[in-house]
Amino acid sequence: MATTASRRNYQLPFTIRIEPRLNVPGWLGPAVSLGAIVVALLLGAIVLSLVGGNPWAAYAHIARAAFGDLGVFSDTLVKATPLIFVGLACSLAFRMKLWNIGAEGQFYAGALGASAVVLIPIVPPEAPGWVTLPVMTIAGLVCGALWGFIPGWLKARLKVNEIITTLMLNYIIVALTNFFVFAVWSEGGFQMSKTFQKAAWLPRLADFAKQVPLFRGLTTHAGLILAVIAAVVVWYILYRSRWGYEIRLIGDNPKAAEYAGINIVRNTVLVMMTSGALAGLAGMSEIAGVVHRLQTSISPGYGFTGIIIAWLAKLNPLVVIFVSILFGGLILAGREIQPAGVPRLIQGIILFMLIASDVLMRYRVRIARNADAGVEE
Repeated sequence: MATTASRRNYQLPFTIRIEPRLNVPGWLGPAVSLGAIVVALLLGAIVLSLVGGNPWAAYAHIARAAFGDLGVFSDTLVKATPLIFVGLACSLAFRMKLWNIGAEGQFYAGALGASAVVLIPIVPPEAPGWVTLPVMTIAGLVCGALWGFIPGWLKARLKVNEIITTLMLNYIIVALTNFFVFAVWSEGGFQMSKTFQKAAWLPRLADFAKQVPLFRGLTTHAGLILAVIAAVVVWYILYRSRWGYEIRLIGDNPKAAEYAGINIVRNTVLVMMTSGALAGLAGMSEIAGVVHRLQTSISPGYGFTGIIIAWLAKLNPLVVIFVSILFGGLILAGREIQPAGVPRLIQGIILFMLIASDVLMRYRVRIARNADAGVEE
């Protein structure tokens, strides 16, 4: 005779669902960025512990080496200056869903163009700084814009993937810069040009130490002022101008933008050129404010770090300033931390966590109670 055994349904008392977000609350973006940093630091601490290091001592040393006193904070601002420019360059392009991975190459293009003003020379060596520096700025801006025009035009006219073109152009401009450094403008056969004349140096705080003794030894230069002005201008363009509205609309819904009569081809080229111009200004500020000559390896990866900065700032130009200072400190501290790859490790983990946490911006986790959990059948 068949018997029916009583059995219990051991279903969990709740169900976890992942649902698309219809509205993204304003606090979520900053919270996700902050959470990505915290989790990245915790993961970095675990990795450092596994290799026998003391993570808390390492983090404390990074903080002291980057923000411990006025002198090192000034050096941090020097590192942050080009990062602000490249962070703005990436933020502007990403806002329109143009994945400009070429800020590093556009940085080199700007540095090469600004150097040409001095090394050809385009302006006489005896020209005053108020003539030389503006011409160098324009040259860096124009050369960066031209290096952004190439992938922009290819994307707009031929639908060529901008990730590939911008990435490949990085290698081309670095090789071109090396050609000029080694073969054309080399000083005595070394991998650097001659030092620029003083008129081609951006003013530093230390230059005004006689008037303000507190500035003695501080290396922060006028490029920081240009970077902050650029951040304000980009913010105004994105959120207070008609062109910025078009950029944001194309990024959010290109079909709606096309239906509204917005010229997507023209905006694609213009945004990539403007993004390249901003990265070109980073290259100009670095050679005129820091190294004062054209040389190989003038960038420790500023262009690629700008990608992380843009995402961490949630593409907000004003927030880019503060995130750049944070990463400037990481780069500066990297000179003293052993092993030297720790700051880059932290940067990489932060980028990974930002990509992973983007799921929280698109979806929400919903926990629903199951009414029939634990019911006998």
